[in-house]
Amino acid sequence: MLGISIYPTKSDLTSTIEYIQLAHKYGFKRIFASLLDVNDSNKDDILSLFKKVFSKAHSLDMYITIDANPRVFDTLGVSYQNLNLFKDIGADAIRLDANFDGLTESLISYGDSGLDVELNISSDAGNIENILSYAPNKQKILGCHNFYPQPYTGLDTDFFMKCTQKYKDLGLHTAAFVSSQVAKLGPHPFNNGLPTLEMHRNLPIEVQAKHLFATGLIDDVIIGNEFASEEELKKLSRVNEQLLVLNIELDPSTTKIEREIILEHLHFNRGDVNSYSIRSTYVKLQYKETGIPKNNTSEKLHPGDVVIGNDSFGQYKGEVNIVKKDIPNVDQHKNVVGKITPKELFLLDYIKPWTKFRFETN
Repeated sequence: MLGISIYPTKSDLTSTIEYIQLAHKYGFKRIFASLLDVNDSNKDDILSLFKKVFSKAHSLDMYITIDANPRVFDTLGVSYQNLNLFKDIGADAIRLDANFDGLTESLISYGDSGLDVELNISSDAGNIENILSYAPNKQKILGCHNFYPQPYTGLDTDFFMKCTQKYKDLGLHTAAFVSSQVAKLGPHPFNNGLPTLEMHRNLPIEVQAKHLFATGLIDDVIIGNEFASEEELKKLSRVNEQLLVLNIELDPSTTKIEREIILEHLHFNRGDVNSYSIRSTYVKLQYKETGIPKNNTSEKLHPGDVVIGNDSFGQYKGEVNIVKKDIPNVDQHKNVVGKITPKELFLLDYIKPWTKFRFETN
C-alpha cells in the first residue's frame, strides 16, 4: 500500500486537500499526519484543521495515522486510557514515537477508541517482545519506521533489515518512508529529505520504493515529505509491490525478437545460483525454433549487462542472463541487449533463488 505524509499547519488547507485528492487519483490509500506543531495557543485551531482534512481523506476511503509524542498528549490533555479525541478528529491509528512500558501499549490496543497502535520499529531494543508479553490485541498492533531529515543519519540497510525482520516474523504489518526529491515540507524546520534509509536520500522515488518492496519486509511505503510532484506520485503508483521490475536501457542494436524475449516474459532466477550471473532459463524453451543471430557480442561482459544466448550457443540459445561480475563473453555466445539502469544495480542483490522479476524501459 502507498501513502503520503501531510503537514496541514505548514501549508494552506486548499493545497493539502488538493494533494490528498491527487494522491488518491494515483491509488494512494494512506495518510501520515504529524501533530508535533500543536501547543497551548493553537491547539483548537489545529484540531479543527485536522478534522477538516481527515474528513476529506475518509471520504476517499484513506487510512489515517497521527504521529504524536508525550508532549502532544500533555498539551491536548489526552491520556492513554482515553484516546477518543484522536478518534473524534478522524484518526484510524496513533503512532507512538516513543515506547512505553509494554502494558500501556497492550491496554491501548483494547481501548474504546478502537485506534490501531503503530510502533516505532527503527530500533532493536526488544520493545516489541516486551509489548507482546503483555498479550495485546495483535490485530491492532502495527509497525512503522522513522524518517530522518538530517543527511547521514538514516538507517543502514543491514540494521533496517534486522529491525524489520522481527516484526515480519511476528506477522505484524510494517511501513517505511521514502523521500520526494522536490518536496520541501516536513514536521521540523530542517528538512533535507525524509527517508528511512540513508542510501535512499538522493535516489529517484520509485527506486526507493522498489528497494523497500524487494526486501519482502515492508507492506506500506509512505512519502515522508510534502508535496511530492504529480510525476513522482505517478511513478510510485506504477511500482509493482509484489514483483521486482528492473529498468533496462536497451542497446540501439537490439532486435525485435530480443526485445520480445526481454520485455514480454516473466523471468525467474534458477534455484542453483552462482555469483557471476542471474540466469533466466525457462524462457528459452519458447524460442527453440526461433533464430537469434549473433548481435552485439562484446568480448567482455560487465555488471548490469543483460545478455541472451545466440544461435551459436546450442541448448542455451534464448537463455537470459543478468551479469553480476566482470566475465569474458566466451566465444561470443551471448548478445548484449542492454544494461540495468545504474541506480538500480544494487537491486540485483535481492534476486534470490527462484525470485521472479520482469524488465521495463522508460
